[in-house]
Amino acid sequence: MRGLEQIPWLYDGLCAVLERTGLAEWRRWLANGARGRTLDVGCGTGRGLPAYGAGIRVIGLDPAWDSLRRARRRGPGVPLVQGSAEALPFRDGTFDTVVASLVFCSVADPARGLAEVKRVLRPAGRLRMLEHVRSRRAWKAAFQDRVQPLWTWASGGCRPNRDTERAVEAAGFVIEAEGRSEMADMRRFSARARS
Repeated sequence: MRGLEQIPWLYDGLCAVLERTGLAEWRRWLANGARGRTLDVGCGTGRGLPAYGAGIRVIGLDPAWDSLRRARRRGPGVPLVQGSAEALPFRDGTFDTVVASLVFCSVADPARGLAEVKRVLRPAGRLRMLEHVRSRRAWKAAFQDRVQPLWTWASGGCRPNRDTERAVEAAGFVIEAEGRSEMADMRRFSARARS
């Protein structure tokens, strides 16, 4: 079954609603902190592509052709590549910044995807993320665990109970305090590879 994430018009509609309630500002934060050559992993329909400023050489990557076709309209000059986070088709140390916005909840093997992100980042590079994550409230985390199988099936892969921050740290990154923010079960942060 194709889920929400594989139906671009439906995903765009949901994102449009969320952007009116704060998501747009967080997407701008992601893009404004990008430097140099930037990989937008899971760029989807390209909603974040117009936010990148001049001087940022961004490449968008997504596994779905239908999403990339929509992304082409939002970022006409942006190179777009079909691929997965677990097998990034780029050389080691290619990027100054990797941006992931609402992506790692759906990556089948997040540890492998984060290892790939670390591989393609330059030594001083930054990973900038925006994700919905496992709740800090015990009752809500239990609820997320209970609905996860149905939610994952209906959404086409999203797992609402992922502890993405812990996965990022386990992959060898240090989450920086500056700019880190949370709103309910949404988190945004920047991370660098541990020395």
